[in-house]
Amino acid sequence: MVKRITAIAFVYLVAVAGWIVLGGTISYRTDAQDSELRKQVGELWGKPLEQKAPWASFKPSVKTPGKANVRGSNVAVSTAGRSAVEVPTVRGGGAVSSAVVQNTNNPPNVAIASGDVSVGLELDQRQKGLLWYSTYLARFSGNYAFDNPTDEDGELQLYFVFPLKNSQYDDFRFEVDGKAVPFARSNEDVITATVPCEAKSRHRLLVSYSSHGLDRFVYRFGDSITEIRDFKLVATTNFDGYNHPGNTLSPSEKQRIDHGWELTWRFANLISGSGIGIETPQKINPGPLAARISFFAPVSLGFFFFLMFIISMLKRIDIHPMNYFFLAASFFSFHLLLAYLVDHIPLLTAFVICSAVSLFLVVSYMRVAVGKRFAYLETALAQLVYLVGFAYAFFFEGFTGLAVAIGSIVTLFVVMQLTARINWTERFQLSAAKPELKP
Repeated sequence: MVKRITAIAFVYLVAVAGWIVLGGTISYRTDAQDSELRKQVGELWGKPLEQKAPWASFKPSVKTPGKANVRGSNVAVSTAGRSAVEVPTVRGGGAVSSAVVQNTNNPPNVAIASGDVSVGLELDQRQKGLLWYSTYLARFSGNYAFDNPTDEDGELQLYFVFPLKNSQYDDFRFEVDGKAVPFARSNEDVITATVPCEAKSRHRLLVSYSSHGLDRFVYRFGDSITEIRDFKLVATTNFDGYNHPGNTLSPSEKQRIDHGWELTWRFANLISGSGIGIETPQKINPGPLAARISFFAPVSLGFFFFLMFIISMLKRIDIHPMNYFFLAASFFSFHLLLAYLVDHIPLLTAFVICSAVSLFLVVSYMRVAVGKRFAYLETALAQLVYLVGFAYAFFFEGFTGLAVAIGSIVTLFVVMQLTARINWTERFQLSAAKPELKP
């Protein structure tokens, strides 16, 4: 008996070594593919989008003695060189006068008086190799109000930064007070526009575009703690299972809509360094899942071998260690086929095919080696539970451990009830006697 158990344990350890190698191979393939494929997906479809709120600065016109006031629209914007510039101004009567305008290198920022933002996210997940990527189409629209609370005329310089450099933005609109205005790029991803600004006036900026992103969309109010006044953001999705990234605020309202959600953030007067974010749901990635199932396979085979050993001992059925070797090989075939089949067909379809192949190998072999009844009943049922059932539990993230724990406890209860009356001392002493074969 001891020699038989030692031989079965050796077969088990050989199988464990095979699964460790297989799981490591799958993990390596997945990691190697991920860095390259993620780069390709980013180039084709975009990367995670992080949109920052626009900002503005006000440059007042400065009158000098004997000179007339200059309107901000006639000021050439400069941040270096001279501290003042003289610009001719045409007045209503056609007379030409001149004024000196003071240029400041660090003009004061103008806070956003109000903001009304809408974001539409349409999920379109794509698979490359062993991985799924949560790509989406984002439709962004922001309406902002900027106030000039001073008694001076001047110019308002508006800044808007795109979420990503070297990306594509379709249907782009940049309007001030309902009219498109010319803008220039002050950096690779920042555009600026200058508009005249009268005393005690309000200007409205509209920015909208559609672009593609990956995994999540984040809206930031600024680079640090910012005062947020009269702000609303409404995000609509065509998917469930969303989440919120770290350092972001929870929505004020949630409403179920067709195929998704409408999430609303409202702030009357808030000071915060957090942003607003939505993480798209992630599909089960075939590569990492196949690797986890392979690394867990020794647990499944251990339960299977344990139950086969107990049942065969109770029924006095002779299962040779070589029989256990072929059973382990049939288990291994499930994971080997799954590792390479998920590259070509959907994950669930591959799982069903691999389960059927492994079951066929085990049952057809045990039918000849031991007998039809034992093969069709005890063997098939045990394989369905410990191979197929335990592996399928990995499809339900967060419940895998619970499913395995329940299966372990049920197995322990069944075996304890079946073996409670066995005299183990006598059974091991009689191990030299050849057990009776029962088909």
